[in-house]
Amino acid sequence: MDTNTFEKIIHWLEGRSDYADIRIGESKSNSLLMKDGKIQEIKTGHDTGIRVRVLSKGSWGLAYTSDPSKIDEIAEKALKLSKRLGGEVEMAAYPPIVDSISSEARIPPSHIPTEDKKRTLLNIHKAASIDKIISTTINYMDMETETIFLNSEGSFIESEEVRVALFLNTVASDGLQIQMGHDSVGGCHGFEILEGEDLEKLGRKTSEKAVRLLSAHTPPSGKFTILTDPKLTGVLIHEALGHATEADLILQDDSILKDSLGEKIGSKNVNIIDDPTMDAFGHYHYDAEGVKASATVLVEDGVLKSYLTSRETAQKLGLKPTGNARSIISEKPIVRMSNTYLKPGDWNFEEIIEDMKDGIYLKGSRGGQVDTGKGIFQFNAAESFLIKDGEIKEPLRDVSLSGDITETLKNVDAIGSDFEMNIGFCGKAGQTVPVGDGGPHLRVRKVMVGGSG
Repeated sequence: MDTNTFEKIIHWLEGRSDYADIRIGESKSNSLLMKDGKIQEIKTGHDTGIRVRVLSKGSWGLAYTSDPSKIDEIAEKALKLSKRLGGEVEMAAYPPIVDSISSEARIPPSHIPTEDKKRTLLNIHKAASIDKIISTTINYMDMETETIFLNSEGSFIESEEVRVALFLNTVASDGLQIQMGHDSVGGCHGFEILEGEDLEKLGRKTSEKAVRLLSAHTPPSGKFTILTDPKLTGVLIHEALGHATEADLILQDDSILKDSLGEKIGSKNVNIIDDPTMDAFGHYHYDAEGVKASATVLVEDGVLKSYLTSRETAQKLGLKPTGNARSIISEKPIVRMSNTYLKPGDWNFEEIIEDMKDGIYLKGSRGGQVDTGKGIFQFNAAESFLIKDGEIKEPLRDVSLSGDITETLKNVDAIGSDFEMNIGFCGKAGQTVPVGDGGPHLRVRKVMVGGSG
């Protein structure tokens, strides 16, 4: 793509608006869907997108095209849209940045033949096809993206990103009921991510989980001390706390954490970070507004320290931009998490278990829901176990946990020294972006537990 053309457009917009930026993305993607050992779908894409955003007298104008020859046309359209209505939008000041970032992927996934990818999926299917497994579904995807961002303040940023992800679902049946197992693997690197994993073990253990659930008991109901594994800890932190710190929700009066900066919202050992720079699935170097990515401490020693912001929301709240404005190329940037996690503590797993007389160990997530405005959540664990007198006992199925966000964080009384990050995609306002979440094992007192099935 001819960058001179984009620079000319920015200079043209600069004299006719208060601010303008252009974001160009070119991506190559592949996805494979395997059902019960047979390929159901193969998709290959090569897409180009250009978005122009213009701010005039407090109002945004935005236009998009997939045809580079129409850049002049969409620039004029965005400018006209920005001048239709007066608004109150202002952007926090941010210095211009000129940078070029290359991907660190060692094996670009586009260099791997489709037949090799199919063979990888088939091997997982075979490993997962143990006794009582009646179905397997494997979703594989990879994407290589080149992005250019430039604005009327002088920023010009080129960056490359490569992501690979694989999601496995297995279904077990004993003739009377069915249970499911799920796991995933991936990251912000090349195909070497999968080559470095024991994928047959992944398939086998996912199916063993589903089979184990067939003989699991229904859970007790009431308030219990719970222990969450790193996967469920990550989901809890992302959903229950992370979304409530997004500045646009704060400004919409849709967060329990509004006006809570500096307040104690968790126990003294609770430290929660959002960090797009770490080696995880939500990694990026610059956000969609050209703000350099950096770690944001959301909660420190139980005290709420920051919100996640864009330049616009930062200005309204009197804060600094945190680099959390994210979007797909065609849409406007909105405040999103990146890699959000609970910082490890100093308890080892055995110590946490031995210190529990009665409790429930919850592993993985089968989804749930959060009301950030009311500050309440409800999650379903993928797999659970009863804990009695410091020992893990019989498995439980269809276990749910629910509670108040800040009350739950204040009841944290043990944080593991281990650490693990999950991969996933987060949806908000019709946009989906890759994210990571995780943490260590986490013990919480007085959590409402019940059956979810």
